[in-house]
Amino acid sequence: MHTMWKGSISFGLVNIPIKLHTATEDKDIKLRTLHNKCHAPIKYEKICTVCEEEVKPEDIVKAYEYTKGKFVVLDNEELEKLRKENEEKAVEIIDFVKINEIDPIYFDRTYYMSPNEGGSKAYSLLRKALQESEKVGLAKIIIRSKEQLGVIRVYKNTLVMETIHYPDEVRKAEDVPNVPAEDKVTDRELETAILLIDQLTTTFEPEKYTDEYRNALLELIESKRTGQETVTAATKEVASNVTDLMAALQASIDRTKPAKPAATSALKTSTADLPKPKKATSAPRKKAPSKVKKEA
Repeated sequence: MHTMWKGSISFGLVNIPIKLHTATEDKDIKLRTLHNKCHAPIKYEKICTVCEEEVKPEDIVKAYEYTKGKFVVLDNEELEKLRKENEEKAVEIIDFVKINEIDPIYFDRTYYMSPNEGGSKAYSLLRKALQESEKVGLAKIIIRSKEQLGVIRVYKNTLVMETIHYPDEVRKAEDVPNVPAEDKVTDRELETAILLIDQLTTTFEPEKYTDEYRNALLELIESKRTGQETVTAATKEVASNVTDLMAALQASIDRTKPAKPAATSALKTSTADLPKPKKATSAPRKKAPSKVKKEA
């Protein structure tokens, strides 16, 4: 299992070197976007809204927009320094609480915790103490440059950390529109609803719940693949290296050809303009009798 964070958890004088591993995974089917004309993948570029030109990664800076169109620029060195200063701190359990006191709306992501070198005994001690006290630990941790609250609890003999939202990250329920203030239901309606709930009540077995849409989509993709209903992306023609090399060689040859002397060229021009010598004359030839054109 991939390790995504290394550090330590401490409570009191007990320090536990640990590793974090992502406990859940996103199994959403990722669909690519293609050009309908040639079925080639579409490329997304970073374009400046003013210059209207593509921006290279080294020309990008991060900033906070404190009001419309006005920013505070933060360079990478400042952000890196701030991140390292916080990450060097050990994760300290600051409180112990009952888990039923934390509403599920606060929970974010789950991570498995494993002991790092030399941490097995302290790991076992914290696990046993949490089980016996029926409490969970509240701690602060820096993950991917963000300080988060974490709930440390036991799950199937393994310590897990649930990252939870800060109170100001949870929107107020009072702001939800159109929520009725009072219950306007009759006793008979309530009794019927409770009876229905009792009939549908069961033991939670997570294995019996599946993502039906994802399974149906996978079946559709597989049926199209096996039925040869596939497309191949068009490729961009690239000039052959051999052609480019030959052109470069020919250009080099042309540049290194010795220039012909100007005198030779002038001499050829002047001699070309001279009259050609007459050939020796012999006895004149007799002309052939001309043909007489017959009149019609």
